[in-house]
Amino acid sequence: MPSEPVRVAQVGVGNWGRNVLHNFMALPGADVTAICDIESATLERVASHYPPGLRTTQHFDDLLSDNSVDAIIIATETQHHYRMALAALAAGKHVYVEKPMTQTVAEAEHLMQLSADSGKHLMVGHVLLYHPAFVYVERLVRSGALGSIYYLYSVRVNLGIIRQRENAFDSLGPHDVSVALAFIDQKPVAVAANGQAFLQSGIEDIVTATVYFEGGPIAHMHTSWLDPHKVRKVTVVGSKKMAVIDDTTSSEKVRVYDKGVDDESAPYVGFGKSMAVRSGDIHIPKIPVVEPLRAECAHFIESVQADTAPRSDAKNGLAVVRVLEAVRKSLQRRGQCVELGD
Repeated sequence: MPSEPVRVAQVGVGNWGRNVLHNFMALPGADVTAICDIESATLERVASHYPPGLRTTQHFDDLLSDNSVDAIIIATETQHHYRMALAALAAGKHVYVEKPMTQTVAEAEHLMQLSADSGKHLMVGHVLLYHPAFVYVERLVRSGALGSIYYLYSVRVNLGIIRQRENAFDSLGPHDVSVALAFIDQKPVAVAANGQAFLQSGIEDIVTATVYFEGGPIAHMHTSWLDPHKVRKVTVVGSKKMAVIDDTTSSEKVRVYDKGVDDESAPYVGFGKSMAVRSGDIHIPKIPVVEPLRAECAHFIESVQADTAPRSDAKNGLAVVRVLEAVRKSLQRRGQCVELGD
């Protein structure tokens, strides 16, 4: 028998929130009953695109006290995530919260514990974990097709949107941190970051961060909202093959390179080590055309219906927040390496 639709309400229907709402509204398993925003003009404009039965309110408490609401979607600015997710879980609602889950590790730990205690699911909007191109490469990694992962590096730059309450890494970095943690199956142990604020004092417009993992792998991430190019690219370098994901292309988003360096040491003692560069074929797989945000929203609904933990659950959200907090500490210490948990 098909599951009953999950009745959801959403708080925050601004620029990104409208995208989230559009995708939940399109899901047969979701029944969006109400939207909330502090701006009355925004509410009216958004509601005008949907059937008149969609309720609107400027008061978040109205969503919490509505016993007909099963889950709350939080698509507000980051500084409101913790307070709203905390209240929603306490009210007995499942929660979908946009990235990052919280601003601090302590807040993230609290939400994770509350989610576990309440039996309500908390899912974080780490959308790249549901992106078909990234899912394809992750499967390559898990299958061993790329060999041992030596390192990965990502570039996520553009001109705008300029934030006033978070730096470029807090805004853009969660995407690539979530990917790095998924692709490198080792414990992250330390972070070093550098950045510079040009437009607003104390808010870095450009940040580069390196995450060090147990066993040697590293992930290097470059973020900026002050750049002439729009680049959304991740390169994964393994011992057998290498893969590049370019999310700005309309097609051919993934290329797998049969390139590497092989150890051709002579079998006789005393001859030393010989390294040979290998450059083979380039494979461009056919990636399914699926809207990542739609897949992410559908996963949340399915998790609630089946009562199964979502992939980007509170534990996953906490792991990303740990790195973000360490990056901020390293920036404050002018690039000093910060151990995770320090």
